[in-house]
Amino acid sequence: MQLSDGEKLILMMLCDLYDKNEIEGEIDHIFVRDAIFENQTWALPWKFSGIPFKNTETPHIVKKVLDILDMWRVIEYSYSELTEEEKKQLEVNVEFFGKNPIFKGFDGNNETEYLAAADFVINKLDRFEEFKLRDLNSHMPSLATYERMMRVFNPLFHENFGEPLTLEQLTLVLREKIHPSRR
Repeated sequence: MQLSDGEKLILMMLCDLYDKNEIEGEIDHIFVRDAIFENQTWALPWKFSGIPFKNTETPHIVKKVLDILDMWRVIEYSYSELTEEEKKQLEVNVEFFGKNPIFKGFDGNNETEYLAAADFVINKLDRFEEFKLRDLNSHMPSLATYERMMRVFNPLFHENFGEPLTLEQLTLVLREKIHPSRR
């Protein structure tokens, strides 16, 4: 959703009126304010799905973030389903990255749009709640790694029909965290 500067100003003034007069309406004005301030206006149709908005295309970056969050949800769940012996084997199979693999976010310096979208999806839209309260700034570039992982993950996940990944499958996906120049 694209809002003009004037529309943003009007909405912000309305949000201020809601606050000043302690109005509690059906529209969550705090969410509206956050979406404008954080440049995440694509989320307004998601939050207020009963309003027939026009042009509600989800931005490419948000789609990619959702795919990455979905992948990490499956990775973390699959890891939790492994036996203790399998977890130890994963540590051996994927040195450095096989011990308690968790989603660490995006780089706050170089992947700010991805970080902001992930934060908004998780903490404002209340999706992927298992990632709530995490520091989503990985402090290192992560996007290229996630893209390598996705290329391996997607066919394996579809092959499993939604079942958790096996030890062997987790090994294949997590090995993609190793930069190709180091393999």
